[in-house]
Amino acid sequence: MSLRERKKEQTRQAIVEAARRLFTERGFDAVTVAEVAREADVSEGTVFNYFPTKEDLFYSPMEAFEAELVAAVAQRKPGQSVAAAFQRLLLERSAGIAERAELIATAERIRSASPALQAREREISAQYTQSLAELIAEETGKPPDDVEAAVVANALMGAQRTLVDYVRTSVLAGKRGPKLEADTRAQGRRAFKRLERGLTDYAIKPVNGGTRRAAR
Repeated sequence: MSLRERKKEQTRQAIVEAARRLFTERGFDAVTVAEVAREADVSEGTVFNYFPTKEDLFYSPMEAFEAELVAAVAQRKPGQSVAAAFQRLLLERSAGIAERAELIATAERIRSASPALQAREREISAQYTQSLAELIAEETGKPPDDVEAAVVANALMGAQRTLVDYVRTSVLAGKRGPKLEADTRAQGRRAFKRLERGLTDYAIKPVNGGTRRAAR
């Protein structure tokens, strides 16, 4: 990067770190953008130049990752399915979760205490799910509102969001170390295996009180 770009990135990181400290100490809703600016030793306008809303101070990593998931599908190799490209990036990024467990636990305590953050997370998820649906529809020669493309996008993003919730719950329950990472990857693989196989043989109700068939 050029010197100008490095300075911009340093300023951005200083703002993120300042916001993280304040949110951790006092909670998201109790902190103002002006206070983040003072903590980072920049103007309030500078904060808004980098982060259009206060929620973006908290969710910029999530937005970047959601964008990467859509990009992974758009840029996948010829012959690779949408699900395979999506799964590959998601499971690759699960590496190192054990090292980030404390940060994840802290972020989840902040998020769960803020209705504003929870609402913004739903908006981000919906935004990138729609982007993925439109991409799939375009690639398959369907209109942007194609239902099948939307179902596929919602299934993939739903698996990702559910896996995120699994990690959050696990770290708050005290799970750490290699087991956290191994369990997360195992859960992810099971989820995508089910998506690949479909729902035809899943949770079939027993006939006349017979033995319930386990999902494979």
